[in-house]
Amino acid sequence: MTQRILVAEHEMIVAFDLCDTVEEAGYEVEGPHAGISDAMLAFQKEKPDLAILDVELKDGAVYPLAQKLIDENVPIIFHSDFESAAEVKSRFPDATTLPKPCPPSAMISAMHTVLDNS
Repeated sequence: MTQRILVAEHEMIVAFDLCDTVEEAGYEVEGPHAGISDAMLAFQKEKPDLAILDVELKDGAVYPLAQKLIDENVPIIFHSDFESAAEVKSRFPDATTLPKPCPPSAMISAMHTVLDNS
């Protein structure tokens, strides 16, 4: 069974590039979702195997969604700009954080690592 990756990213060019990377790595993509409410609805319909989250979505900071995913044992990769990295690490010390922009090879490697360890 193909693993599902939820993608929440508000910058559409980045979002579609990320979705292409996920699909090319052999995973099923859920998204992209530009807002927390859309991503939350998708998560409630079907739990993903992993979530790739931008810190800032069109309707606010992604932290409430991230906490809900973590509470349901869904691993997360935060894909964010440099300024957000320190706050992410303080809120979610065990989460994987990748800088934006992230080379596709680094994202694929992180997805494999996180999924293998979950």
